[in-house]
Amino acid sequence: MSKPEPWQLSKASYPFSNVTQTRFGDMDLLGHINNVAMADLFENGRVRFNRSMGMENRAEGDRWLIAAVQINYLREAHFPDDAEICSGIGRIGNSSWDILSAAFQNDQCVATCTTTLVLTNPQGAKVIDADFRAVLEAQMVKRD
Repeated sequence: MSKPEPWQLSKASYPFSNVTQTRFGDMDLLGHINNVAMADLFENGRVRFNRSMGMENRAEGDRWLIAAVQINYLREAHFPDDAEICSGIGRIGNSSWDILSAAFQNDQCVATCTTTLVLTNPQGAKVIDADFRAVLEAQMVKRD
């Protein structure tokens, strides 16, 4: 795990956020949110972020696949505190992009997540067109 950049630890760096309740069943034997539950919280935040960009409205046959997910745990997260998942676009390639997310509890960053998605159609990887690229570019993280 690499040390996060200071901007990654600030909610203001991310254009989108969503608050989700943690659940009693998310805890492990040590009393903190387990790694599978944290991945689930990031997934929920990512889906809500995608929906906020209208990504459920895609061309017929188009879909995006998750190519990689990396989660870095920075401190323990606890039930019953809500988790705020903040997200933004970190990189846009030819047919792929990265969603960068951070989970916060009580205004402290507890974990970061990078998810790489690939745009595909029945023929394979598809080049991101100008309209979709503009949607992604409008949601870039602020790295100051």
